Amino acid sequence: MSEPQETAGGTRRSPVMERETGPGTPGEPPVPLLDGPRGRAGRFWSARRVPAGLVALLLLVVAGAFLYDVAAVRAGRSSLAWRRELAGQLARRPLDDTWVLAGAGVAAALGLWLFLLALTPGLRTLLPMRRTHPDVRAGLHRAAAAMVLRDRAMEVSGVQSVRVRMRRAKARVRAVAHFRELDDVRADLDTVLDEAVRGLGLARPPAVSVRVARPGRKG
Repeated sequence: MSEPQETAGGTRRSPVMERETGPGTPGEPPVPLLDGPRGRAGRFWSARRVPAGLVALLLLVVAGAFLYDVAAVRAGRSSLAWRRELAGQLARRPLDDTWVLAGAGVAAALGLWLFLLALTPGLRTLLPMRRTHPDVRAGLHRAAAAMVLRDRAMEVSGVQSVRVRMRRAKARVRAVAHFRELDDVRADLDTVLDEAVRGLGLARPPAVSVRVARPGRKG
């Protein structure tokens, strides 16, 4: 901020606030990047509503059935036939029985599946973007990112069609060129797609793999 100055007429000029400009556009402040030097952001965590709902519904049904049977026995009624049969089967069958091992395997697999769901973030189709504000998180769907890369690749001269397969760490681009040298088309695609990937603003820009071929012969 500059100091107030006095003019020849005795009036004082108001202080002026000066912004520090960065290496980007002249007169514009640099955009801050959070979460590390490149603005990295963690993946979005899925709420897992479907697995949680299914597990909660299953536990509710099983717990409700057992609670009803226990309450019936306490009221002087006989227990349900399925619980008597289950208790008898568990009492008679040894631990190395096929059905016991199969049930234990299913229970272990279900528990491992739930454990993995609890430890993994999910939402693999949502790519986190660089954070420029502490209270804002943004993500870009893979399909939208692939569409942007495809549109930019179609702008290259000589490109007839483009297919983009987007992953979290890599983008595979397959282009068909009907004229121009393939090496020239590939070089232009590399330049355009590298610029397009940077423009997506992703926290972890994917590596781009470009492959150019001639169209197949008809008939």
